[in-house]
Order: sequence, then structure tokens, then C-alpha cells
Amino acid sequence: MKFLKKHYGNIFFIVLLALLLIPQIRMPVQVYIQKLFSSAPKKIDANKRATLSSYAWTLKALNGPVVDFSLSKNRVTVVNHWATWCPPCVAEMPSMQKLFDAFKTKADFYFVTNDELSSVNSFLVKNGYTIPVFFEVSAAPSLLQTTMLPTTFIIGKDGKIAMQVPGAADWNSPKVHELLEVLLAE
Repeated sequence: MKFLKKHYGNIFFIVLLALLLIPQIRMPVQVYIQKLFSSAPKKIDANKRATLSSYAWTLKALNGPVVDFSLSKNRVTVVNHWATWCPPCVAEMPSMQKLFDAFKTKADFYFVTNDELSSVNSFLVKNGYTIPVFFEVSAAPSLLQTTMLPTTFIIGKDGKIAMQVPGAADWNSPKVHELLEVLLAE
């Protein structure tokens, strides 16, 4: 018992390290940690919002047709860059699904990935997600390009980026719902 009391910090660290090194356990542990630290994203002040000048972007819908992003011009739009192998992406996906469910008839959603089709399909089926997934056919407009996953953009009808959030967040928060309602009313 003395040994445990004396070395509990070291034992905890070794167990945590083992959890992060064992491949079968690593992903769930990382997702859980991301969920613990996810918070509501912050909107960009209205006078600091960048305006999307080009909607030239071609995407291929998962198991569907090629889509022109310009169809979302003058509409409230949510763009999420994500991947099935990315723990922060997986952590925020339940809240993204809830946001999509709440606003799917009012706003346009693009969940953009470069994963393998089979990986995406099995991820969606396994988790029961119905989000609209797209693959890039052409490069995104410069303001929507990112190298960090996940990164999410919320764009108003005027083309101004009201939110640009790198990393996991709680997308089903009252703050996000309120922002989307304001943007939809403009």
C-alpha cells in the first residue's frame, strides 16, 4: 500500500501513456478528451468579417452528383473540413449532426473530406450520421482553405464569414443556434 501511495502519480502517468499508445484504445481516449475540452465557438465581430469574393468550388457529393458551391451564394452556409481518422473531428461530429438536424432546411451544409469513400461510408453508417458529405473536385476559395482539421466556417447570406473555427467545438450550443438565426433573418 505504501508503494501505491508513494508512486500513484507515476502509475497514473504510465496508465495514461499506455492508453494513448495502444492503437485500439487511442482513438476513443483522444475523442473523449476532445469532448471534455470542447466549448461553444466564438463568432467574428461584424466589422472584422472577411467577405467570400468567389464561390468557385466544385464538390462531389458522397454517392451523388457533382455540386457547384456557387448554389450557396446568398444563403447561410456551414462548411466543415473533417476526416474520419481525426480525433477532434470525430469528437465534434455528434454536435455537428444535431446542428445539421436543426437547420438542414434553412441553411446549406458541406462536410468536406478527402478520406477514402469506403472509410467515410462505414463511419457514417456505424455512427448513424446523415450529414451531407462532399469530396473536393477543385480547390476551395482561398478564404475557405485550411490545413487544420477540423475547421468550420459559417458564412452569412452576404458572403461574410461569421465564424471560422479551427479545432473541435460544441456546434449544438445556444450561441451557434442564435448566430444562425440572426444570419437567416438578415
